[in-house]
Amino acid sequence: MPLSMTKVAYGAQSLAEVHGWFRTRGEVAKLTTRNRPKRAAEMIGGSVYWILKHQLVARSEIIGFEEAPDGRTEIVIRTHLIDVHPKPRRAHQGWRYLEHADCPPDLGEGESADILPPEIAGELARLGLV
Repeated sequence: MPLSMTKVAYGAQSLAEVHGWFRTRGEVAKLTTRNRPKRAAEMIGGSVYWILKHQLVARSEIIGFEEAPDGRTEIVIRTHLIDVHPKPRRAHQGWRYLEHADCPPDLGEGESADILPPEIAGELARLGLV
């Protein structure tokens, strides 16, 4: 199974806002990072799992990696977001690897996500329970 990564949906206040970020971008978007992941080849076909309010809430498929003009790396992702069953996760800077066994399952057709209130998710993260 491909390797995935986590990234904070910085500045987003809701899952609907995260969906809105990608709605008008066409089929693909590019996320810029300073360094190319050492395990980039393993990540193609994996996903970027978005953290919102201390929970993994959605994912975007990783298509590939490109070199940016300034020497940094662009992570090329599909703009179609797939909602997942919320799973607690601490916020962090940049991105982190996510093994397949730790990935939350996708929401099924007609299922909705019950996202923990941010104060509870934050407190669980502060206590080291997520």
